[in-house]
Amino acid sequence: MPRVTTKGQVTIPKEIRDSLGIEPGDEIVFEEVSSGYKIEKKEPTTADGEDPFEKYRGSAESDETMPDRMRRLRGEFPRDGGNEDDDEPGSQT
Repeated sequence: MPRVTTKGQVTIPKEIRDSLGIEPGDEIVFEEVSSGYKIEKKEPTTADGEDPFEKYRGSAESDETMPDRMRRLRGEFPRDGGNEDDDEPGSQT
């Protein structure tokens, strides 16, 4: 049974965190209902209530497939447009 600390903190049991998808750093909301309180994960929003990620949706302008783009970003194959003689990390000389 979780207990409240002197600072008013309580550990949410793992089963409940997993069920609600709560991870470290997430914000949660307590909503008063007729039978007590309801806890739920708060979706990320900006100060004006907008989704902070909305402006980035669909903004990747590339002909690469997502797997190819991730391979390039991870350095799993040489970057396009670079000089092959450059001494960059991961280059074979």
